[in-house]
Parts: sequence; C-alpha cells; structure tokens
Amino acid sequence: MIAAHIDEFIMFCVGLWMSGIGYGFLQMPNQPQAGQRAWLARLPSHFKWMGPLLLIISIVLAVASRT
Repeated sequence: MIAAHIDEFIMFCVGLWMSGIGYGFLQMPNQPQAGQRAWLARLPSHFKWMGPLLLIISIVLAVASRT
C-alpha cells in the first residue's frame, strides 16, 4: 500500500524543492564553478515552471492510483 505511493511522494517533495529554488525561497545547494556559471544561472528560472508541473503530475498520479 505505502510502496505504491513512494514515487508520488518523492515527486511531490522534489516539486516543492524545485519551486522553492525557482521562486527564491531556497538557494542552490552548490556554488557554480567558473565554466558552469552561465548554465547554473539559467537553471532556477526553469525551476519556476518545472517545480509546479512536477507537483501537478504527482498529485494527478496519486489521485489516479487511488481509484
């Protein structure tokens, strides 16, 4: 029973984390190296849409698995 919802729980937690970073509530866990600065500077802007999308997907999957 609980094993069936582990994937949705992990997706939900990652969605919360990505949304928190994307909207500035949390900071990125690592500092970028010299060659990664441009790539890592754009990443949080993508988290603004990926985090809520992952939250929606996890909720839909959790509701669908109950039926």
